[in-house]
Amino acid sequence: MAQLHGRRYVRAFISGFFVAVPVTVTFLDRVACIARVEGVSMQPSLNPEGRHESDVVLLNRWHIRKFEVQRGDIVSLVSPKNPEQKIIKRVIALEGDIVKTLGHKTRYVKVPRGHMWVEGDHHGHSFDSNAFGPVSLGLLHAHATHILWPPNRWQKLKPLLPVEHESAQND
Repeated sequence: MAQLHGRRYVRAFISGFFVAVPVTVTFLDRVACIARVEGVSMQPSLNPEGRHESDVVLLNRWHIRKFEVQRGDIVSLVSPKNPEQKIIKRVIALEGDIVKTLGHKTRYVKVPRGHMWVEGDHHGHSFDSNAFGPVSLGLLHAHATHILWPPNRWQKLKPLLPVEHESAQND
């Protein structure tokens, strides 16, 4: 009798496992996931100075499925220089905008169609569009919407343009 209950338990567990895994993978691939932010490139917005633990953010994948981002959003994207790596940056300008660069080889850049200009908040400590130029919208991975960890930093991330970029122009 105990052996029969044990077999039922194992069958129920296995069938539940084979349902839960695809559902979870689909959710993480299409809807949302979490990520730990590494480095100083997004300071002070993420990983503020003087802290020893990294921020953990909620990445909303559903929101960007149609490549709908706005200036000031913090996004996760595939690095244009290393496709194995994801980077997190702020959207500074969108297609058609003319952006005054901060160290790029060209002082002003018109963002081409289907592209965006991204930068880290900590200028000079960020590998961003100033190094690799406009980024294809096809490299978008997710939109960072909330800081989840540590608990004392729980907050919704609001779109914000740095003062030096508030005058991005659209043709």
